[in-house]
Amino acid sequence: MWRLRRAAVACEVCQSLVKRSSGIKGSLLLQKLHLVSRSVYHSHHPTLKLQRPQFRTSFHQFSSLANLPLRKLKLSPIKYGYQPRRNFWPARLAARLLKLRYLILGSAVGGGYTAKKTFDQWKDMIPDLSDYKWIVPDIVWEIDEYIDLEKIRKALPNSDDLAKLAPDFDKIVESLSLLKDFFTTGHKLVSEVIGASDLLLLLGSPGETAFRATDHGSESDKHYRKVTDKEKIDQLQEELLHTQLKYQRILERLEKENKELRKLVLQKDDKGIHHRKLKKSLIDMYSEVLDVLSDYDASYNTQDHLPRVVVVGDQSAGKTSVLEMIAQARIFPRGSGEMMTRSPVKVTLSEGPHHVALFKDSSREFDLTKEEDLAALRHEIELRMRKNVKEGCTVSPETISLNVKGPGLQRMVLVDLPGVINTVTSGMAPDTKETIFSISKAYMQNPNAIILCIQDGSVDAERSIVTDLVSQMDPHGRRTIFVLTKVDLAEKNVASPSRIQQIIEGKLFPMKALGYFAVVTGKGNSSESIEAIREYEEEFFQNSKLLKTSMLKAHQVTTRNLSLAVSDCFWKMVRESVEQQADSFKATRFNLETEWKNNYPRLRELDRNELFEKAKNEILDEVISLSQVTPKHWEEILQQSLWERVSTHVIENIYLPAAQTMNSGTFNTTVDIKLKQWTDKQLPNKAVEVAWETLQEEFSRFMTEPKGKEHDDIFDKLKEAVKEESIKRHKWNDFAEDSLRVIQHNALEDRSISDKQQWDAAIYFMEEALQARLKDTENAIENMIGPDWKKRWLYWKNRTQEQFVHNETKNELEKMLKCNEEHPAYLASDEITTVRKNLESRGVEVDPSLIKDTWHQVYRRHFLKTALNHCNLCRRGFYYYQRHFVDSELECNDVVLFWRIQRMLAITANTLRQQLTNTEVRRLEKNVKEVLEDFAEDSEKKVKLLTGKRVQLAEDLKKVREIQEKLDAFIEALHQEK
Repeated sequence: MWRLRRAAVACEVCQSLVKRSSGIKGSLLLQKLHLVSRSVYHSHHPTLKLQRPQFRTSFHQFSSLANLPLRKLKLSPIKYGYQPRRNFWPARLAARLLKLRYLILGSAVGGGYTAKKTFDQWKDMIPDLSDYKWIVPDIVWEIDEYIDLEKIRKALPNSDDLAKLAPDFDKIVESLSLLKDFFTTGHKLVSEVIGASDLLLLLGSPGETAFRATDHGSESDKHYRKVTDKEKIDQLQEELLHTQLKYQRILERLEKENKELRKLVLQKDDKGIHHRKLKKSLIDMYSEVLDVLSDYDASYNTQDHLPRVVVVGDQSAGKTSVLEMIAQARIFPRGSGEMMTRSPVKVTLSEGPHHVALFKDSSREFDLTKEEDLAALRHEIELRMRKNVKEGCTVSPETISLNVKGPGLQRMVLVDLPGVINTVTSGMAPDTKETIFSISKAYMQNPNAIILCIQDGSVDAERSIVTDLVSQMDPHGRRTIFVLTKVDLAEKNVASPSRIQQIIEGKLFPMKALGYFAVVTGKGNSSESIEAIREYEEEFFQNSKLLKTSMLKAHQVTTRNLSLAVSDCFWKMVRESVEQQADSFKATRFNLETEWKNNYPRLRELDRNELFEKAKNEILDEVISLSQVTPKHWEEILQQSLWERVSTHVIENIYLPAAQTMNSGTFNTTVDIKLKQWTDKQLPNKAVEVAWETLQEEFSRFMTEPKGKEHDDIFDKLKEAVKEESIKRHKWNDFAEDSLRVIQHNALEDRSISDKQQWDAAIYFMEEALQARLKDTENAIENMIGPDWKKRWLYWKNRTQEQFVHNETKNELEKMLKCNEEHPAYLASDEITTVRKNLESRGVEVDPSLIKDTWHQVYRRHFLKTALNHCNLCRRGFYYYQRHFVDSELECNDVVLFWRIQRMLAITANTLRQQLTNTEVRRLEKNVKEVLEDFAEDSEKKVKLLTGKRVQLAEDLKKVREIQEKLDAFIEALHQEK
C-alpha cells in the first residue's frame, strides 16, 4: 500500500511538471521522472522558495551616461528535510538528466533575457534626439504611410513573453535540495549539483537570483567563497567602468557624425537646396526677449524672472575656461592674474551650419575656426568692456550681448559675471568688491536663474568666497550646479583624494546644489586648442583614481556632460516659468495702458525714439526757414548790429582824435590813417562775428518762438542743445574775411557824396550816433555824481561821499571848460594840480586819477554837444561840400566821415547777407543734421534731453508690448516643438 500511494502522488506531480514545461523542447518522459518526482513533491517534505530581489535602477538627473546597476549576489540557504534510507540507480540517472536539462534551458533562456534587458537599458540611456527632428527630411517622418511599424512592433515578443519561457528557478532549487536529501549516500552527486549552481551564478539570471549550496563544512570554505565574491564584485565594477567609457566614446562618435550631418543639412538650407525654410531657433527668440529686457531695465528693477544661466566664481577660478569649453571656442580675453571680465557678457549658444560669433548690435561675423578672427573677437570684447566701464570705476553692470552658433552646441543662454574678489588691489576702484557683489546678486536673485557656481579645485575650499554668496541666494540648492575645475591639479597636489569627493558632495561648503561636476580645462596653456583640451580631459578621467575608486561617477565628469546637464536644466526651467512670466507682463501692459488713457487721452503713445524723430523734423524745418528771411531784413539787422559793435571805436578812436586837429587837412589825414589801420586789423573780424551772431539769433528765434497749439514744450531742451552744439561746431568761411577786407577798404576810401539825399542821410546818421553817445555819457555822469537836487527833494535820495567828491570835481572841470571851450581832450599836469588845489581849498580831498576819470566824461559830453551843434550847421552845407568848402568858414569833414562809415556798413551788410544766404545757412543746416545724427546714436543724450513722465510712460509701454509679443511668439514656438 505504501508503494501504491507514493506512485499515485508521483504521477500527479509528473503531470504538473509536464504542464509547467510546455513549450520547452526535449521534455523528459514521465517514466524517468517518476521516482524523482516521488521525493520532490512528497507532502511530508519541507520546501524552500527563493525570494527574488527587486530590480534596482540607477538614474541620475544630469547624465549623458547611465550607470549599469551592480548586482549583489546572494545565495539562499538550503534547508535539509527527510532523507530516504535507500539508493536507486534510476533516481541517480534522473537527477543527472534533470540537471543537464535545466542547465541548458536556464543558460539559454536566462542569458537571452538578460541580453534583451541590457539592450533595453542601453536604449533608454541614449539621449532624446527629438530636438533634432526638424533637420531630418520630411520623407522620414512619412515612412509610416508605407510600412506598418505598429504591426511589426506587435509581432515582436516582449519581456513578459520571454519571461514565460524561463523555467521556475524556485522549483529547480527546491528539486535540487530534495535530491540532496534523498540521495544521502551520493556525495559526488551533491558536489555536482553545487557545481551546477556555481555555473548558473556565473551565467547570471534576469531576476538577480543565484544558487548557493551550503553544507556543514569547515569555516575555511566559507571564507574562501566570501573572498571569491569580493573579487567578482571588483571585477564587475572594473568591467562596468570600461563599458561606460566605451559607451561614452561610441556616443561621442555618433554625436560627431550627427553634427556633421546637421551641418550639411543646414548648409544645404542656406544654399536654397531645400524648399523648407528654417524658422528662427527657439534659443534665438528667447535671447531676443532677454536683450529687450536688458535694454528696458538694466538695473533689474523690473520683475524679470526669466531663466538664464548665471556663471559665478572667484577670480581665476576657471569660469572663462568652462564657458569656452561649452562654446567650443576660445572667445574671451585672457590675462595672467589680471581681472579680464569687467562687465557681464551674455552668451547665447545655438546651433548653426558654421561656427561663428556675432554681437547683437553688429552684423560682422567672426569665424571661430580661424585664429585671426578669434584674436579679433577677443580684442573687440575687451574694447567693449573698457568702453562700458566709466571713469573712476573698475567694473560695469552694462551687459555685452554675444551670439555663438555652431554645429552641436547646446542651446542655452549664459551670463558670465566678473569674478568675485576678496581684496581690492592697486589700480582698482575702492568700491570694486561691493560693485561685483551687487552685480552678482542682481542676477542671482532671479528665482528662475540657474547658478553655475565655479570653484577652483586646486586651492583650499576654505578660501572660497563665492560659495557663501551662492548659499545666500539659493540656500536650498534648487537651482545651483556646482562645478569643480582644475581637478587634475587637485588630484596631483591634494594629499587626501577623499577631500575631492567631499568637495564634490558639498560637505566642505555651507551650500547645497542640484548637481555636482568635476572638469579639467587644460594644462594651463592659453594657446591650447579646444580639441586638445577635450582629449586631455578624457584621457585624465580614464586614468583617474577618482572614477576607479567610485569617488566620482561617470556622469559627473567632463565639460561635455556638464554642458548637457546645464542645457537640460535650463530648458526645464524655461518651460516651467515662461508662461507665468508672460502673464506677468500682460498685467503690466494693461496697467500702463490704463495710466496713459487717463493722463494723455489725446496724444499718441510716442516713445523716446519716435519723439526724437518728430523733434528732428521740426528742427530741420526751422533751419530751412532761415532761407526764407528777406534780404532787406538780413541787411537791416546786420547793419544795425555791426554799428552797435563798432560805434564806440569810431567815435572814441577815430572821430574824437581827428576832431582835435586844427584844420581839415590834418583831420582827413588822421581819419584816413586810422580807418586803414582799423580795416586791416579789426573791422573784417568784427563784421564776421556780427554776421555769425546774427545768424545764431535768427536761428534761435525760429527754434524757440512758440508755434501756437502745435508747440510741444517737451522738445525745448533738445532744441536748445542742438542749437548750442551746432553753433559750437560752425565756423565761418576763412576766405570771407579776406574778401570782406578788400570790400570795406574800397568803401571807406570813397569820399564822393553824389546828391543831397545822401548828404542828409549822413547828417541824420551822425546825429543819431552822437545823440545816442551823448545819452550814454549823461547816464554815466549821473551815476557818477548821484541824484540832482530835484530827485533829492522829490524822492528823498542823498549822495554818497564818493558821489559828492565826483560832483565837486565835475563842477570845477566845467568852470575850466567854460573858460576855454576849445580845450583839447587831455588835461595837462598843471591843470590837474590846479583843480586838486581848488578842491582842497573847499575841503575836498581828490585823487588825480579821479580827476582824470571825471574829466573824460565831462569833456565827452562837452564835445558831443559841440558836435551836434556843428551838425545842425552842416545841414545846409552840401553846396559848400560840392565846392570843397572853398571860400567858406564852414567845414563839414565830420559829416563826410560818417557818410563813409555809413556806406561801409551798408556794403558790408550786403556782402555778409550774400555769404549767409548762399553759404553759411547751408553749412549750418549740415551741422544741425550732423548733431542730430550724433544725438540719435547717443542713448544717454536722448534720455537726458527728452525727459518727463509722458516720455517714460510711453517708453515703458512700448518695451512691455515688445517683450510680451516676443514672449508670446516664443511660447507658441515652444508648444509647436513639443
